[in-house]
Amino acid sequence: MIYAKLKILLAFCILVVSIVGCSYSFTGASVPAHLSTIHIPLVKDRSGSGEPNLGNDFTNELIQKFLDDNNLEVTDKISADALLECSILPFQDRPETISGSGETATQRRITMNVKVVYKDLVKKKTIIDKNFTSYTTYSSTTDAFQARESAIEETINNLTEDILLGVVSNW
Repeated sequence: MIYAKLKILLAFCILVVSIVGCSYSFTGASVPAHLSTIHIPLVKDRSGSGEPNLGNDFTNELIQKFLDDNNLEVTDKISADALLECSILPFQDRPETISGSGETATQRRITMNVKVVYKDLVKKKTIIDKNFTSYTTYSSTTDAFQARESAIEETINNLTEDILLGVVSNW
């Protein structure tokens, strides 16, 4: 009886590990075969937010996503088969939740838009020319400065992931 229960438990554990260990990825689904390298210049910060290093932080996160993905090798412009240009458009930091009699904002939302142009330099054509948008809500009641910085980082992470998927899976 105990032996049978152990076998069932073991089978269940193997099943759970198998399901958790499996993941689905769009990676590489539609990168044209003739493209193997990409150049990502410094992301232009046109946000007007006054955030120091926003363009640099976005550029570094985007390049890291492409390095981790390993579908397109990040290289200089002269050697590149493709070019990915991004501009951070004006972004919003606005109240999301108002509480109390003093009408104090307890939650705020960062919404960031990025203009993305992805060009095939070999065939001299534009593959993607569109805006990507993401937002993150943060608490403005405790350590609002740190919470805002974390919200910006999370929004950048979400946007760079969306841009990577847009490039490698053309969605």
